[in-house]
Amino acid sequence: MSIAKPTDSELEILHILWEQGPSTVRTVNDLLNERRRSGQASSRLSAKPKESAGYTTTLKLMQIMFEKGLVTRVEEGRTHAYTAFIHESDTQDLLLQQFVDNAFRGSTARLVMQALGNHEASTEELDEIKALIAKIEQGKL
Repeated sequence: MSIAKPTDSELEILHILWEQGPSTVRTVNDLLNERRRSGQASSRLSAKPKESAGYTTTLKLMQIMFEKGLVTRVEEGRTHAYTAFIHESDTQDLLLQQFVDNAFRGSTARLVMQALGNHEASTEELDEIKALIAKIEQGKL
């Protein structure tokens, strides 16, 4: 099954659905705006806080996400409850693979060397990385 790549805005909505479970557009919109006001929005590359999301914009995005197969919806009276159709780990795998392909020409080693070379890893993180490498070498992953 091919997973549609979510946009940054769709990914913000998916994060809410993964955390909250089935939610109405109103709930998602309120949580988006709360996160944006508190600076918790997923786009950390931008220095300025994101603008608040209008209800109709959130509704339209969620309708597009439904059409793309990113979410499902169930009618509850006059409202719809939306649920993430794709799993968080599947989305992370897809986005990571596309990032590695695009930014590092498919080389996982280049990604790891860049990450470790530019950021100070804690002893615990380095131990986890070493353990993961050992599992991979033993064919247990």
